[in-house]
Amino acid sequence: MNLQELIAALEVDDLALHIMLPDDTFVPPHFHITEVGKIHKEFIDCGGTRREQTTCLLQAWVASDEDHRLKSKKLSKILKMALPFLGTSDLPVEIEYEANCISQYPLAGLEFTPNGILLLTSSKHTDCLAKDKCGVSGCC
Repeated sequence: MNLQELIAALEVDDLALHIMLPDDTFVPPHFHITEVGKIHKEFIDCGGTRREQTTCLLQAWVASDEDHRLKSKKLSKILKMALPFLGTSDLPVEIEYEANCISQYPLAGLEFTPNGILLLTSSKHTDCLAKDKCGVSGCC
């Protein structure tokens, strides 16, 4: 899901937000979005091809303030403030969250539920991007 799609959905109504992780557990409902970042990665794959990837990263943080609840229109406002330095609203969105370790989860989609907006995350996976050039036996 990209940033433009997320902002549009958040503006439908002022609803509670819930984040479901890929293992079907939830980020506690009193999470804060403490950072909106632009992550740009430049790298060379094992076949020698130069690649780039840019994402919008939302850091979800849980404090002891259990009465706090971030609603959709507030998050939309925060995301709009970040647009000038993000440069585009066409970036894929990832959510960074720390449970046992800090992990980044692609935002796979969202659902409107009777309890608010459910942000659905997926898992990231490693992969060989140069399967045709790699030359490592058993690769991929």
